[in-house]
Amino acid sequence: MNYLEFTAILAGGSFAAGVLGALTGLGGGVVIVPLLTLGLGIDLRYAVGASLVAVIATSSGAAAAYVKEGYTNIRIGMFLTIATTIGALCGALLAGILSTKIIAIIFGVVLIYSAYLSSKAKEDHSDDSSPDPLAVRLKLNSSYPTLSGEKQYAVHNVGAGFGLMGLAGILSGLLGIGSGAVKVLAMDHAMRLPFKVSTTTSNFMIGVTAAASAGVYLMRGYIDPGIAMPVMLGILGGSLLGARLLMKFHPKVLRLVFGVVIMALGVEMIYNGFTGKI
Repeated sequence: MNYLEFTAILAGGSFAAGVLGALTGLGGGVVIVPLLTLGLGIDLRYAVGASLVAVIATSSGAAAAYVKEGYTNIRIGMFLTIATTIGALCGALLAGILSTKIIAIIFGVVLIYSAYLSSKAKEDHSDDSSPDPLAVRLKLNSSYPTLSGEKQYAVHNVGAGFGLMGLAGILSGLLGIGSGAVKVLAMDHAMRLPFKVSTTTSNFMIGVTAAASAGVYLMRGYIDPGIAMPVMLGILGGSLLGARLLMKFHPKVLRLVFGVVIMALGVEMIYNGFTGKI
């Protein structure tokens, strides 16, 4: 395989990962890292570095649009970014210490949990019960646009959400993913934000989190432009197409197919980690 063929396969696979990630809401990084390591034999740390660059690119454009539409809670995003950024730096530093075997096993567990979450229906928390006193002090409670006008929502369990976001940051820096699975736990389940608010605010935070850990990977030489560039362009193009196709597919079918694929990749990553093939 020459360099041109390798680049074409890399871009094509990344494009498919971007489409799948956009259709399911879990991001292309969940697919692209196993694709690079298991399918193309690329070193896990270089795969993570390329994935982080792609995450920065794909989150930036969408984040601006969601802020303009009024869905993103910027105050929550900025507050929780403190936790994810610190976590991302710790995760990136851990990536240079831990063996690729251990990282592969952790990645496999995260994939299996992501597959589990993708099969569950999303709850739309929008109750107006008593908010967390810390949320009131930090002015985190807000509203978001609906077909019937602005709808108010209250923020709960701020401390638990902050802690889970720190864990999400560690996984992002260590594995090169948006760590959507943990962000779902933090925003949807712990803080009980409306689904549209949690997903758009998460997207707002992802780029900053990835940029923090990408700097560490760049400093250590784990970001190869020959790998990162086609991956970034492929995932960016695929995510744009996936966003347009989203309205034409039934979400239950998409989540079922994606869950099966991710489950298989997770088992494969764990197996290769234990057997030392990565």
